[in-house]
Amino acid sequence: MDLGLKGKIALVTGASRGLGYATALLLAREGANVVINGRNAVNLAAAADRIERETGSPVLALPGDVTDPAIPAALVDQTVTRFDTLDLLFANAGGPKPGPFETLTDADWMKAVDLCLMVHVRLIRAALPALRSSISPSVLTVTSVSVKQPIPNLILSNSVRGAAVGLTKSLALELGSQGIRFNSILPSWTETERVTELLGARAQTNGTSLAEEVQRQNQDAPLGRMASPDEFARAAVFLLSPAASYLTGVMLSIDGGTYKGIY
Repeated sequence: MDLGLKGKIALVTGASRGLGYATALLLAREGANVVINGRNAVNLAAAADRIERETGSPVLALPGDVTDPAIPAALVDQTVTRFDTLDLLFANAGGPKPGPFETLTDADWMKAVDLCLMVHVRLIRAALPALRSSISPSVLTVTSVSVKQPIPNLILSNSVRGAAVGLTKSLALELGSQGIRFNSILPSWTETERVTELLGARAQTNGTSLAEEVQRQNQDAPLGRMASPDEFARAAVFLLSPAASYLTGVMLSIDGGTYKGIY
């Protein structure tokens, strides 16, 4: 299937590793012009180099911390300056710290709001003028299956990511008449560096090993394993692409059947 991505301009945040990197790589393979962002300039440059070597497509790397209120607009401005437009926005950032409710401070909660909600607000707000000039504008926010089924010891993520889903659905309704599509992808446990960090923290709490926690987590999914970043990316790139032109307001779980509810 031709996804219609050749020549499209895509801004992918949180792209130096994990889900963002896998999505940026696949977008480049499909012919999109990719702009990637991440906090660590060295890691981001290495990611851009890998994408360029694997796809033959040049990549613009723009380092910056998207929780800084000034960075989202700067990323969009630099993208539009380079390419004159923006077609696709993949709004992604890391997750908040784990921990039970009583260990978390007001500062922890406010950092989670910045990371899991305001990053999306600021990126989308900055991108809207450019998206309005695109013939196939699309926004994909990355949240978590925890908005449907809370995950133990991740109360910050469970709580705040629900607001990002509400934002995404509301914008799909509010701006659908302008032809801009808004969807969200809700990953469950995926083989990324962050998941390794989370399961490592869980192992410390439980007095187990990382391998034991990985095995325990795998048993929770009907497919008996975690997703690969590439499996996530294939769904994300489709939702972003013109091939999904009648899909908006979709909250898609990529969870291997982990979510137990019907709706």
